[in-house]
Amino acid sequence: MKKLDIEAAFQKKFGTTCLIVRSPGRVNLIGEHTDYNNGFVLPAAIDKAAYVAIAKRTDNKVVMYATAFNQDFEISLKEIKTTTLGWPNYILGVIDQIQKTGVELGGCNLLIDGDIPIGAGLSSSAALECATLFAFNELFGLQFTRIQMAFMAQKAEHDFAGVHCGLMDMFASLFGKKDHVIKLDCRSLEYEYVPLDIKGYKILLLNTNVKHQLSSSEYNTRRIQCEQGITWIQQQEPTVNSLRDATIEMLEKYVLPKDILIYNRCKYVVEENIRLISACADLENGNIEALGKKMFATHEGLKSLYEVSCPELDFLVDQVKGHPAVLGARMMGGGFGGCTINIVKEEAIESLVTMLEPLYEKHTQKRLSHYIASIEAGTSML
Repeated sequence: MKKLDIEAAFQKKFGTTCLIVRSPGRVNLIGEHTDYNNGFVLPAAIDKAAYVAIAKRTDNKVVMYATAFNQDFEISLKEIKTTTLGWPNYILGVIDQIQKTGVELGGCNLLIDGDIPIGAGLSSSAALECATLFAFNELFGLQFTRIQMAFMAQKAEHDFAGVHCGLMDMFASLFGKKDHVIKLDCRSLEYEYVPLDIKGYKILLLNTNVKHQLSSSEYNTRRIQCEQGITWIQQQEPTVNSLRDATIEMLEKYVLPKDILIYNRCKYVVEENIRLISACADLENGNIEALGKKMFATHEGLKSLYEVSCPELDFLVDQVKGHPAVLGARMMGGGFGGCTINIVKEEAIESLVTMLEPLYEKHTQKRLSHYIASIEAGTSML
């Protein structure tokens, strides 16, 4: 939705002018489920975004309107708590985090819009949280830095959405740079921009249009399983603080004898960090074929070792494996649904999608949708 459309919608709804913030969704080229294990990730902001329009009120109420649901929600700043309605929790979690810093907020009207497909694994929730924080920061002159906002948005997701996510989604949304991926060290928060030059290829997202109910509970379970593996290693190797520091040899020595499931979870994370470092070298050297092979390897790890894939995701990856126009493909995001990310020759995208749509529908009785993602800048005022 363009700026003029949002301004008009806000004027119609609330009768005033507004500030508008755009905060993008993200793709992650490689490095999945490594962020909360203090590892490396390689995300990028995309051309699909959440938009928050905001203006001050004269009372202490927060009045919200979500265009996607055609729903209103109203609450006093003195009574911020979770709601069963769902979507307001992302905004309420942000307000809660701001208030915990001791800042006195005033009332405001918010209009929420966006074009990130919900449930597709493109981090629509992080984009909304970052857009909301950025909007409050601008409207009330709060002077939070982008990194402070990333941590606050993450904590909002933990406390109000109940998903114990890592920092990657928020960081990518706030720090994205056009035509670059971000190599982010999730332990030190050091980062560098790596040019994404995929010459004649495009990033194609294939949306399974499923989101299995396991996603949030199993996500939190994976964190606990990884922490258990580290606890066992630390008993023998006290300097190891996370799976970032672990080796396959350590896992075989200290974790495998205790529990094969915990071993598999940890093995995937250790291998994925190794893949990511190597993938960055591939990008620097212009070897996108090697990057593509690593994406397929990541999917196999997510499917067999980390067990966060699902039949629909596996079907889409299997169908493009070996296709001459596809360099790499894997499931992306938390898992159990959402999108596969594919690197595909630009001129072959239309024929590939045309081939896949009926196959997918016949196999799953579900519709396949797709998006071509371009890599854009991070959160900004419109």
